[in-house]
Amino acid sequence: MRFDGNLSFENIHHASRDFGNRFHLMPTAVLYPKSISNIAQIIKHVFNLGLTSHLTVAARCQRRGRGDVVTCSDEQNADLFNAALGGLGQFGIITEARIALEPAPTKVKWIRVLYSDFVAFTNDQERLISHSRDAFDYLEGFVVINRTGLLNNWRSSFNPRDPVQAEQFTSEGKILFCLELAKYFNVEEVGEIEREVDSLLAELSYIRSTLFLSEVSYVDFLDRVHVSEMKLRENDLWDVPHPWLNLLVPKSSIHGFAEEVFHNIVKDTSNGPVLIYPVNKSRWKNGTSLVTPDEDVFYLVAFLSSAMPSSVGRDSMDALLERNSRIVKFVGDSKLGIKQYLPHYTTTQEWRAHFGDKWEVFLRRKNGVRPPRHPGPWAEDFSEGQHLGTTVKKEREKTVKNVNKRDK
Repeated sequence: MRFDGNLSFENIHHASRDFGNRFHLMPTAVLYPKSISNIAQIIKHVFNLGLTSHLTVAARCQRRGRGDVVTCSDEQNADLFNAALGGLGQFGIITEARIALEPAPTKVKWIRVLYSDFVAFTNDQERLISHSRDAFDYLEGFVVINRTGLLNNWRSSFNPRDPVQAEQFTSEGKILFCLELAKYFNVEEVGEIEREVDSLLAELSYIRSTLFLSEVSYVDFLDRVHVSEMKLRENDLWDVPHPWLNLLVPKSSIHGFAEEVFHNIVKDTSNGPVLIYPVNKSRWKNGTSLVTPDEDVFYLVAFLSSAMPSSVGRDSMDALLERNSRIVKFVGDSKLGIKQYLPHYTTTQEWRAHFGDKWEVFLRRKNGVRPPRHPGPWAEDFSEGQHLGTTVKKEREKTVKNVNKRDK
């Protein structure tokens, strides 16, 4: 299927809904994900693109003032293809994609459970993603801090396996961890799927009274974020500032990170979800510009907050930015090997540390889309003195001086 920049997902009907929770956005949002959750949802469709797939990129050009439109894939203009994926917009803008589709299921078993033990929570998640077969088609974790009536809120979409025990459970004042799971199937497979789901759940160490289940259509499952959006719009709570922070945390560091951040920095999660779940690095496409931790398994942790413009409390913009700053400071001071997604750095040293052993590759690719003798207005890529464009400009100026000295 061909996607271009003038076609919204709504016009592609059900086929487009295979590509995650944000199908009401333009297709470029799929290829340039805005959050960690987006990455996880589209990973096997985009970061593992097949050889028959290609992107059309409006690349930063080798002729000053113009941009070249280039078709690229793993076999054609492969360097640009890999550079554009996770490239922070530094190599061009993806204007079109041709992606292979696959048959969509019709139904979804949708499950939520809670944990109070973080070790059990992470062990179960890691066990599920390590299965040789896909144990579940969807897995996402949430941190829940000091939420009142949590299970009662679930009842609008889920049914408790044991209503009596669920009624007695309280979440107020606790740090809990929610595991959300989904298994896709077709109607004729319902008996087999129920047995498989029960068998998988029996292996997990969640709080037994918190098992909630639902069965919905595949389209309704993918539309769940849009349903929430409509409710927020009705209350004028959608078009508000969203100071999001997305981190990639190595498996070996996740417990130290959680101990500090979830116990000492984040006091509640009422201003937006905090996502946390592991992924296997081996399932990601190698060679892209995306920077990940140096371990086979790492966690996606996303603080997806919404700030209330009129607030002066914990959900104010200032309070949420201050909280994010404390988390970022801890990440920098702790040396836990954590990487930011869409980072904001101010110095070359910080960018070098972010890219690590990918730094020289990044510079080579950057030089490839605008040669050293034509440095161009790099600072316009980002705010001057604050982002990657200015940093690369300084590195490029050093290269130009060295080339000029050599020519003389």
